[in-house]
Amino acid sequence: MSLTRRELCLLFPAALFPASVLAADPPQQENILPSATFPFDKLPVRTSPGAEYRDILKGKLATGESLEVHETTLQAGSAPHPPHHHLHSEMWLVREGTLELTVNGKSSRIGPGGVGFVHSNDEHGIKNVGSTPATYFVVAVGPTAVS
Repeated sequence: MSLTRRELCLLFPAALFPASVLAADPPQQENILPSATFPFDKLPVRTSPGAEYRDILKGKLATGESLEVHETTLQAGSAPHPPHHHLHSEMWLVREGTLELTVNGKSSRIGPGGVGFVHSNDEHGIKNVGSTPATYFVVAVGPTAVS
């Protein structure tokens, strides 16, 4: 297929269009989490029977995902809630204590420095199976992480 100079000139702006779109600034999204630091002593504390929570982050990332992060301290023998499932994925990062993470009926223990992960829609539950308080961070990412 051969093109005339006239046809080439007509195609030239169309050929540049995708490059100009890619080079343009991304559209501004509302409620995007800014870069920040979160000193421990400034985090608000919530309590429930057997647990203490510190909310850290809750919002949208610049890449579009929803993110929620909090720290939980569970008393020995406590669980924050019954096993459940949801659309977002979750990760637990254990700071101190011993947790039992049950995913789809299979239980595993994780201690300080350990990490647990559950992807979307897997039934899961967590419990402090140690004799001392257990403290861990929860990182939730996905469409229902911020509700």
